[in-house]
Amino acid sequence: MIPTKARTQRIFAISLPIMGGMVSQSILNLVDAYFVGKLGSVALASVGLGSYAAFLAASLALGLGSAVQATVARRKGEGDHTKFAIPLNSGLVLAFIISVPLMAFFFLASTPFMQLLSSDPLVAAASSEYFTTRVPGILALGLNFSFRGYWNGINRSMVYMRTLIVMHVSNAVLSYGFIFGAFGLPELGVPGAGLGTTLALFIASLLYFLQCYMYSRPSGFLAKLPTTQELNTMFKLSFPASLQQFFFAAGLTALFWIVGQIGTAELSVVHVLITFVLFLILPSMGLGLGAASLVGQALGRGDKDDAYQWGKDVTVLAIIMLTTISLPLFFFPDFALGVFLHEPALIELGRTPLQLSALFIGVDAAGLVLMHTLLGAGDSKTVMKITIATQWLLFLPAAFVFGPILGYGLFSIWVLQLLQRLLVAVGLSYQWRRRRWANIDV
Repeated sequence: MIPTKARTQRIFAISLPIMGGMVSQSILNLVDAYFVGKLGSVALASVGLGSYAAFLAASLALGLGSAVQATVARRKGEGDHTKFAIPLNSGLVLAFIISVPLMAFFFLASTPFMQLLSSDPLVAAASSEYFTTRVPGILALGLNFSFRGYWNGINRSMVYMRTLIVMHVSNAVLSYGFIFGAFGLPELGVPGAGLGTTLALFIASLLYFLQCYMYSRPSGFLAKLPTTQELNTMFKLSFPASLQQFFFAAGLTALFWIVGQIGTAELSVVHVLITFVLFLILPSMGLGLGAASLVGQALGRGDKDDAYQWGKDVTVLAIIMLTTISLPLFFFPDFALGVFLHEPALIELGRTPLQLSALFIGVDAAGLVLMHTLLGAGDSKTVMKITIATQWLLFLPAAFVFGPILGYGLFSIWVLQLLQRLLVAVGLSYQWRRRRWANIDV
């Protein structure tokens, strides 16, 4: 059932700025892929592999975003504005505690890590150079996700959108400059793309901090160091979400490794396909983050029925919206792929998988919204169990068997991935209807 006009307006008032920021992110990711694609298929495959390895490296800090948002939304629902930013303080401290050891480890492990992931020595070498320049950004990502959770939790998602747009414009300018030696910057090639991204992430961290310092001190921002109990509470809430992000990122990295066993051409095509999928699903992630705030605030008011209805309403809107915007990729796949892939054989390889993704995006939209609503209710353990089980126990083993071993190629792997996402959506929907999340204390 389609939600009422009033509820739809409230959903979009919160979600549209988040969606705008996320769409800007995806567009600029496509711009980065366009820049690197000019250097050839090895460069494109290297940046794809290095990007998802960077996501894996930072993943254990990313759960802080949903934990901060869930807690801040509860405090807002309870109505005490002097406590809104207290959870953010805990998130920022934990970002430092978690990120610094990760940065040290992955900086030292960069070369063997990339050699493990790619059997092509050219791809492994270029990926290692790119990944090394991305490692310092682990800290910035942990900080930025915590800030994002805070601003979205208090319904100030415009701050998130503005900051994200500035960050990604900076990323495009800096990456182009460092890749090709433009604007007086040194010409670094593939590593330049990573350096530009890392610098842009820290620019966003600085902007978030300045905005919080200006506007959120009355709400407790940096009023005092978090107590051990506050840090423990935030860690317990964020750890399952971080673990889910880690296994998701590790799964993407493992997917790249599996596809790399088939060939470098398939690896470069998969990078472009996943970039398109991320472009398609980002609006539903924006809706999901908006729903997480609405659910958390309703639970803070003690209105469990309203929280449940917000999850249903946003899921319906996401399915309708994402199915509609994906249709051009179904009807014109060659045009879309041709922007990034300049060889007819590569376009042929990616055509049907892209069309299948466009048809299937409504299922992805439902799964992503329900994932974020459960996280907004504090039920990160359920999200972790369903996503990890379907990805690691079903999809990845099947992809390895049907792809490299049996020789069914990229198409079989892509179909299996679609089936896995269907299972995730069904499992999360079942858990949402059970309403066990409504009794979780945050």
